[in-house]
Amino acid sequence: MKILLVEPAKAAVTLGGEDFSVYEPLALEYIAAGVAKDHDVQILDLRLENNLPRVLEKFHPDIVGITAYTVHVNTVRRLFETIKTQNPEVLTVVGGHHATIAPRDFASPWIDLIVMGEGIFAFREIVARFERGQGFDSIPGIAFQKNGRLIKTDYSPLTDLDIFPFPERSLTAQYRSHYYSEWMRPLASVRTSKGCPFRCKFCALWKIAGGRYLRRDPEAIVEELACIDEDYIFFADDESLVDVGRMETLARLIKGTGINKRYFLYGRSDTIARNPDLLAQWREVGLERVFVGLEFFREQDLAFIRKGSSLDDNRRAVRILQDLGIEIYASFIVRPEFTQQDFAEFRQYCRELGLTFASFAVLTPLPGTDFYAEVEGQLITRDYDYFDFLHTVLPTELPLKEFYAEYANLYRGAIPLSRSAAMLKRFPLKEIPATLLKSFRMLISLRNAYRDYDGEGAINLAD
Repeated sequence: MKILLVEPAKAAVTLGGEDFSVYEPLALEYIAAGVAKDHDVQILDLRLENNLPRVLEKFHPDIVGITAYTVHVNTVRRLFETIKTQNPEVLTVVGGHHATIAPRDFASPWIDLIVMGEGIFAFREIVARFERGQGFDSIPGIAFQKNGRLIKTDYSPLTDLDIFPFPERSLTAQYRSHYYSEWMRPLASVRTSKGCPFRCKFCALWKIAGGRYLRRDPEAIVEELACIDEDYIFFADDESLVDVGRMETLARLIKGTGINKRYFLYGRSDTIARNPDLLAQWREVGLERVFVGLEFFREQDLAFIRKGSSLDDNRRAVRILQDLGIEIYASFIVRPEFTQQDFAEFRQYCRELGLTFASFAVLTPLPGTDFYAEVEGQLITRDYDYFDFLHTVLPTELPLKEFYAEYANLYRGAIPLSRSAAMLKRFPLKEIPATLLKSFRMLISLRNAYRDYDGEGAINLAD
């Protein structure tokens, strides 16, 4: 069987995304690992080459699988229409985060099967049954339309990550030099865990994992790391540091095997604040950057999202990482209710932390989250192209033009130029002009994002 696996690109109206980082399609590489031994499999990354019709014509796949986050839903539906129009006989399968939490959004005549949850074994069974000409009804964790209804089969969230094969990275060989995050290039991704023990109401990842924090065997992780050529490694976890004992063991194993990599991972501020020795241990084996969800500048906002950490945790974590010389990827959230004073206080708070980099996401109610259930009736659009964390999909306190002016100023003013320049030194000299140009264009797009809305504050779908 010929199988094509597709990583979608963002829609034209969607802001951010691959404009600033492109991570390897790890989910597709895992799916491929389950079937590549017995079938002809290709991975097409549409973020890097926009040539689906030509690939379909040349490769002529029997099965096409596409993964999707919420922001990709419309794009993926259109891709499947293109695929089925070109070859009605091809079996079309969608999976990924959004298919798991909201499979009904993929109920379409162009999509044959929807895979929910970890798809490696479900997809392998789909391929086997399609090859034998059998039905799919009894495969756990799938959904499909039958007689105008969406039928879903039961499945249990997998609890053992060590049963999976290593990702089939050979299928992205032609792209690997293009996977990056800021100066970290080329960048490989490794999953060491899944899920999170915390219950932030803007996040559905803990629900997808069945409320558990799943861990891979540190020895298996080291074995996988030894097979990767890239110097930079991103730990593609929902939360990497929360199991301190596991991470201490992993660091010791990395040091003992002499693996020389530079790491980028997620860490909560309260975990970092309580475990400075763990961060020092990881710094010694190559930890270069930590993504920290600092989120807000007020305690009441942290409580509102059920973050479970405090401003004191944030300050201590920043200080620990700075003292160790570990770059901080500080992630913050902007509430649509913010006033001009809120924005001004936010800018001041960030400057006082002495950061060299910060990102700001508009608080967005993603389907499947507790927050979505709370505010669904207030949404000003249900068009998923705008669920990019930069467009607001909830009403704002300020007029939209003022909101986006303040939002752009937050990006521009939260980090002093002297500290931004310090981060730029990490880039190869030849990449600095292009990086500055992208940042400038992003600020312009952000300032003008109010134009995507009509006079009543709703998304202007006519545009």
